[in-house]
Amino acid sequence: MGFIKAFGGALGGTFADQWKDFYAPKPGVPATAALFEAVPQGTNAGRGSNTNGSNNIITNGSKIIVPEGTALITMQDGFITGLITEPGGFEFRSDDPNSQSMFAGDGIISSTIKTSWDRFKFGGQPGAQQLAFYVNLKEIPNNKFGTQSEIYWDDAYFGTQVGAVTRGTYTLKIVDPLLFIKNFVPSQYLQPGAPVFDFADMDNDASNQLFNEVVGTLSAAFSNYTNDPSKGNRISKIQGDQIGFAQAMAQAVEDAYQWKSERGLEIVKTAILAIEYDEDTKNLMKDVKAADALSGSRGNSFMQQAAARGMQAAGENGGGAGMAFMGMGINSAGNVMGAMQQQPTQSSYQPNFNQPATAQQPASQQQDPMAVLSEKKKLLDAGLITQEDYDKLKSQLLGL
Repeated sequence: MGFIKAFGGALGGTFADQWKDFYAPKPGVPATAALFEAVPQGTNAGRGSNTNGSNNIITNGSKIIVPEGTALITMQDGFITGLITEPGGFEFRSDDPNSQSMFAGDGIISSTIKTSWDRFKFGGQPGAQQLAFYVNLKEIPNNKFGTQSEIYWDDAYFGTQVGAVTRGTYTLKIVDPLLFIKNFVPSQYLQPGAPVFDFADMDNDASNQLFNEVVGTLSAAFSNYTNDPSKGNRISKIQGDQIGFAQAMAQAVEDAYQWKSERGLEIVKTAILAIEYDEDTKNLMKDVKAADALSGSRGNSFMQQAAARGMQAAGENGGGAGMAFMGMGINSAGNVMGAMQQQPTQSSYQPNFNQPATAQQPASQQQDPMAVLSEKKKLLDAGLITQEDYDKLKSQLLGL
């Protein structure tokens, strides 16, 4: 009372010759289509067993092809009477005790389909006249999302609320065709001669509903991603992580609208085409970038380069003090800049050589005496300190 498997895999040349009467997907179905009719591909030419073939009717002896990446579902009076998720060729028999209503196949979809089949299977005797539809089990591309105004979410890295306008696309997969048909597909797509259920069709109200639900959960999706420690809590990673952000989106729509558990739908991948952050968020990101640049060894290198550029500019402008500092070299300039960073902010630099060095001086400020004297000698030669200041420092450093 259902289908008998004739062969597995793709339709070969031998079977193509033998099966002059068979049902297959209607031609020209776009990749964004989710549901479409099975249509007869020929008339009986004395070689097939179906002598009563008719449009929208599946009679005993009808042959049906199930291509890779599709599931075939038969329906009668609004009830699902048969399901095939294995690729191959099948023959419909309503009166054969060896026929089966369900071919779940292998893989992860098998257990999922079996659970749903027990909920929705037809309870009576299937009749000879049934409709057949294909469900697309491949990733369905080019499903769009986007916002016209800023969305806001609490960001763990910044420790505050951030906002952005964004747009992009995602791929969708039907992981349970039974749930998809019973709980989501409008009845107009399950009639004889029904139009293709196409997610890209702007007149498809069900598809528009999915768009609105994704947009309505984008704030939660961004929050799921940026507050996940395994993602590093950085919004800058979202555009390059199509799988990670897709998982955050899938979780958001599942929490809000039960896409997977009630409709058999799941978001697989995303592609964020643009993110435009609001002004406050841009300023926060600039501060973070500056802090990153000034942290650790990168910060020391940055300060040395900045000091060297400043001294070069002063020297080019003819400043005597600038020329004196140029003579110190980049390494010496880095030491001076480091010392200035460790000093409290002052209106101008005032050297104080009268204070004796003590053991409590931080280790980071202790320097090689000969290097210090070498630097101070350059200052003395440039006329920036007096001989008396230089002699006092020399006595302190050498313990004279």
